[in-house]
Amino acid sequence: MKKLGIIASAAVLSMAAVTAQAADKLTLQLKWVTQAQFAGYYVAKDKGFYEKHGLDVTIKPGGPDIAPAQVLAGGGADVVIDWMPSALATREKGVPLVNISQVFSKSGMMLTCRKDMGVKASSDFKGKTLGVWFFGNEYPFLSWMDKLGLKTSGSGADITVLKQGFNVDPILQKQAACVSTMTYNEYWQVIDAGLKPTELSVFKYEDQGVATLEDGLYVMEASLKDAKMKDKLARFVKASLEGWNYAINNTDEAADIVLENDATGAQTEKHQRRMMGEIAKLIGTDKLGRLNEAAYKRTVATLLSGKSAPVISKAPVGAYTQEIWDMANKIK
Repeated sequence: MKKLGIIASAAVLSMAAVTAQAADKLTLQLKWVTQAQFAGYYVAKDKGFYEKHGLDVTIKPGGPDIAPAQVLAGGGADVVIDWMPSALATREKGVPLVNISQVFSKSGMMLTCRKDMGVKASSDFKGKTLGVWFFGNEYPFLSWMDKLGLKTSGSGADITVLKQGFNVDPILQKQAACVSTMTYNEYWQVIDAGLKPTELSVFKYEDQGVATLEDGLYVMEASLKDAKMKDKLARFVKASLEGWNYAINNTDEAADIVLENDATGAQTEKHQRRMMGEIAKLIGTDKLGRLNEAAYKRTVATLLSGKSAPVISKAPVGAYTQEIWDMANKIK
C-alpha cells in the first residue's frame, strides 16, 4: 500500500508538472505602480483564476515614466492597461493598439486646487500653474483647456503647465495652484498631507463634460489575427474579470492582496483599502468589462473637439473589438 501511495503521489506531482508546463505565459503591463487600481489582476493571480484558465501571468508595475503603449509596441508585454486618449493618439501615430476590454466605466480623474492660491472656479485657471501628468495622460487635460479657451504652450500661454511626477508635492509646497489627482489616489494623498477638503476646489472631469475612458485592456492588432493568441486573450479576460468581480465584492481582502504584491513597501493598508472602495465605484458591474460603445463615442468626440489642437484628427477605425469579451463570456 505504501508503494502504491508513493506511485500515486508521483503521478499527482507529474500531472501538476504537466499542467504547469502547459500553462500559457502572458505578460500584463500596468499603467501605474502596484496599487488597488489594478486589484482585479492581482486577485486573479492570487486566487488562482489565471491558473484555472491555463495561464501563467506576469504582472509588470508601471510608473510616471512608463508609457504602456511603448512597452507593448516594443514587445515587452502582451497586454497593457492604458487610458483611451493615449491609446487612440498612439494608434493615429501608427501603433495599432486595439481595446479588447474596458473595465472602468467612469473616469476618476480630477484637478485638485488650493483655494488660498486663488482657484475657486475654472475661470480662475488663467495665470496659474497647473500640474499635469504626461506620457498620454495629458490628453484629457489639453482637451479640457482647449474647451475653456486657454492656451497651454508657446508665447502668450494662458497657464503654466507643470510636468507632474509621482507625488503631489507641487500643491503642498505651493509650486502649483492645482495638480492632477484621481478620486481614488492622489486626492487622498493631499488630504493625508494636512490640507482639508474645505481648503480645496475639486474639478472632476466627469462633471466638466470632458471625461474619457480609463484603464482599458489593449493589445496589438496583430495579436487578433492569431487564433491561438485570441484564445489566450479570451481566457485572460475571463480570469481577469473573475478577479475584478471578487475584488469588488471583497474590497478589504483585495486591498490586502495588493499590499502583498507591493515590492516597494510604499503602500499602506489605510490608503489601499480606501482606494479599493473608490475604485469599485468606477466599475460598472452590468456586463463587466464590455466596452460601452456610447462611452467610446463620447471619448472620441472629446478628443476631436479641440479647436486649436485636437488630440486626434479623425475618428479611428478598428480601435476596439468586442470579440474577445464575447469569447471570454462563453468560457465556463
